[in-house]
Amino acid sequence: MARFRALKTELRSMLEQPDWEASLQHIAAMPAAQTVGPLMSFFLFGGEMKWRAVTAFGLVMGKLAQEDLEQARIIMRRLLWHMNEESGNIGWGIAEAMAEAMINSQTLANEYNRMLHSYIRETSDDDNYLDHPPLRRGVYWGLGRMAKKYPELIRPSVRALSWGLQDEDPEGRGLSAWALGFIGTETNIPALKSLLDDTCPVELFENRKVHCTSVAQLAQQAIEHIQSHHTVD
Repeated sequence: MARFRALKTELRSMLEQPDWEASLQHIAAMPAAQTVGPLMSFFLFGGEMKWRAVTAFGLVMGKLAQEDLEQARIIMRRLLWHMNEESGNIGWGIAEAMAEAMINSQTLANEYNRMLHSYIRETSDDDNYLDHPPLRRGVYWGLGRMAKKYPELIRPSVRALSWGLQDEDPEGRGLSAWALGFIGTETNIPALKSLLDDTCPVELFENRKVHCTSVAQLAQQAIEHIQSHHTVD
């Protein structure tokens, strides 16, 4: 227990530094069995610390998947359990961590991308749809993050992300628009244009920095991405 507390303090100190990115490779080189728990505990902090911990977690998982794929799968299943209401956990940062793990491992992406998608897909059967708006934001962000790297893998999520443009949660709408910018088509543009007067603020973590933007700005950016891609095609 003392070792765990000491490691948690060490990791927190590294991630709180202005040059926290310089510590990422060092954290990734540490044994995953020791770092996964402390990093997950930092998801609850919110803000910059959550995002930094999610980033470090993804690198740890990418390395683990190369060295011990089965152990990486066990941790991914642990994340899925945390998203389950029966687990008794709220799930803060879990969807984001799943996405970041998949960003760092094509194998994990191939195996678990559908699970991430399931959290915003409503069906007539028992489904995984998340009723809590802050948790849906994490899924929208995760799908957008993955869509930048694996557009073909995430393209089946276009319909669900389109529904997300009408989410009751403003940040959910903005993050859905951002994600659609990477995999949407011209058929999504009218719905995106309907958000151009939506000035609700959105926090977006991109390129390892937190950006303060708005639903309207993200919708405009998505429209430009889609039109640019269509022009190139």
